[in-house]
Amino acid sequence: MQSITNPHYHRIGGDETLRRLVARFYRLMDEVPEAYVVRKLHPADLSTSEEKLFLFLSGWLGGPQRYIEKFGHPRLRQRHLPFPIGIEERDQWMACMVQAMEDVGIDEATRRELTAAFFKTADFMRNRAPGSRD
Repeated sequence: MQSITNPHYHRIGGDETLRRLVARFYRLMDEVPEAYVVRKLHPADLSTSEEKLFLFLSGWLGGPQRYIEKFGHPRLRQRHLPFPIGIEERDQWMACMVQAMEDVGIDEATRRELTAAFFKTADFMRNRAPGSRD
């Protein structure tokens, strides 16, 4: 039996809400001009990115460990190293996720907790020094 150390998966409504969250997140990335820089780092067709984020977030939020079952350890930083990620990309990613959480109706207390956790993870993905353009 899995111990629940991160109850957010169930608090947000499980798979149904998680699928809506990820879909809304990527729609925002396509629709919001302010997400242009981070959107360029993704393929034209976002369906694979959407599925992988769903699988990852399922486990990250305390639900089924689908990503690990399918792909092994996420090794997030290593998998993101080919992409130039700086403060601008982090902030654009975060803006889309924060808006997506609000749009799908995740309660304010949970949004605050998740925003802090998402920020910590998104900030860890940075691999470009502030002000650099390489």
